[in-house]
Amino acid sequence: MLNYIWAAMIFIGILYGAINGTMKEITEAALQSAGEAVSLCISMAGIMAFWVGLMEIAEKSGLIRRLTELLSPFISFMFPGIPKEHKARDYISTNIIANILGLGWACTPAGLKAMEELHKLEEERGNDSHFASNEMCTFLILNISSLQLIPVNMIAYRQQYGSVNPAGIIGPAIVATFISTAVAVIYCKIKDH
Repeated sequence: MLNYIWAAMIFIGILYGAINGTMKEITEAALQSAGEAVSLCISMAGIMAFWVGLMEIAEKSGLIRRLTELLSPFISFMFPGIPKEHKARDYISTNIIANILGLGWACTPAGLKAMEELHKLEEERGNDSHFASNEMCTFLILNISSLQLIPVNMIAYRQQYGSVNPAGIIGPAIVATFISTAVAVIYCKIKDH
């Protein structure tokens, strides 16, 4: 559905430009935007490679395991139905840690693995696997709320577009994501009952 919306918006924009005689400006803007998109992708790829590499080092050094142990009480509080030694807990913890560090793209693989493990858990319980469990919904809501201490992506975007203080977003981002995560936790706990 979203593809149709984007296609319609592009078609309407081109049609409007043709009617108003601004096709030259539309073509120039499209080419300039394409160049900026490629440049942004290259700079983001470098930044993400750096942070994903740091996450890999943190995992191999045991830091992720220690942080997972620190998160264990929170995971138990939010996901009381997941057994203590289940793999889903590790993936959920890794996802939350990556989100806290502002690595939205880096947390995706752990999030997908967590959902796979939660799906397997539902099958083991004998529940209908066509529906999302409470744990899956809770995880998705927490993931979307995305508590961040270092909004890496936003800092990179701001730097790419010439911000005088790219890291100036850190304070507001911490406040905004703390509030969104607090609301997510409260919402999930209310819905659990």
